[in-house]
Amino acid sequence: MTETENQIENTTENIKLYSSKAISGATFLGGPLAAGYLISENFKALNNPDDGRKSLIIGIVTTIILFGGIFMLPEQIIDKIPRQLIPLIYTGVIWGIVEWKQGDILKAHKENNNTFFSGWRAAGIGLISLLIIGIGIFGYAYIESSNPAYEIYDTKIAEFSKNENESLTFYDNIGFKSNSTLLSELDNKVIPKWERNIKIINELDNIDGLPSDLSDQNKTLLKYSELRLEAFLLIKKAVSEDTDKYDSQLNMLNIKIENELKKLN
Repeated sequence: MTETENQIENTTENIKLYSSKAISGATFLGGPLAAGYLISENFKALNNPDDGRKSLIIGIVTTIILFGGIFMLPEQIIDKIPRQLIPLIYTGVIWGIVEWKQGDILKAHKENNNTFFSGWRAAGIGLISLLIIGIGIFGYAYIESSNPAYEIYDTKIAEFSKNENESLTFYDNIGFKSNSTLLSELDNKVIPKWERNIKIINELDNIDGLPSDLSDQNKTLLKYSELRLEAFLLIKKAVSEDTDKYDSQLNMLNIKIENELKKLN
C-alpha cells in the first residue's frame, strides 16, 4: 500500500477522539450522562452533529430514567443489590454501544497512531457528571423530605404502632386472667384497636402526594391488620366457648401474620 493510499484512509488524522476504554471508565464514574457527552463529542469531531445531539439527549434521558427507577424501588430490594452491579451493567451496555456505533472508526484511529484525549480528561468529565447527578439526587431528596405527606403519614403510623403494641400485651394475660376478663379486654381494647388500625391505613391511602413506596407498604400493613383482627376475633370465639378446637386455624393465621411482617422488615 502506498503512502498516498494510507493518507486517504486516515480520515481522522487531524482530530482527537475519546477511546472506548476512556468512555467506559467515565461511564462507570459518571453514569450514562458522561457516556452521552463523550460519545456526542466524538460524533461532533467526526462532523456528525445530529448523532451528537441525539447521543447527549439519550444520555440525559437514560440518566433520569435510571436513577428515577432506583428511587422507586423498595428499600429492601435496593439493599439486596450489590453496589457495583448497576454501574457494571450500564458500563457494559455503553461499551457495547460505543463499539457498535464508533468501534471501527476508533480502531482505525488507533492503528493510524492518531491522537486520543487522555483517560484523565475523560475521568474528569465522569466526575463532573457524577457531581451533576449528585446535585440532582440531593435536590430530589430535599423536595421529597419537605413533602407534607410524610408528616401526616408519620403521625398516623405512630398511632398505628401504639395500638399494635398495646393490643399485643393481651397475649401476656392469657392463662393469668379469667375468661370474662379476657373477653372484656378483647371487646373494649384489643379488637377496637385493630379496627382503628384498618381505618388508619385506609386514611393513609387518601393522603395527597403519598410516595409510591409508602402506598405499597400500606397494602402490606392493611393485610397484616386484617389478619390480626381475624386472629383476635377467633381468639374471642375460642375464649367464649372455652375450647381449643380453633388452635389449628390460629396457627395458620399466625403463619400468615409472620409472612406479612417479613415483608415489612
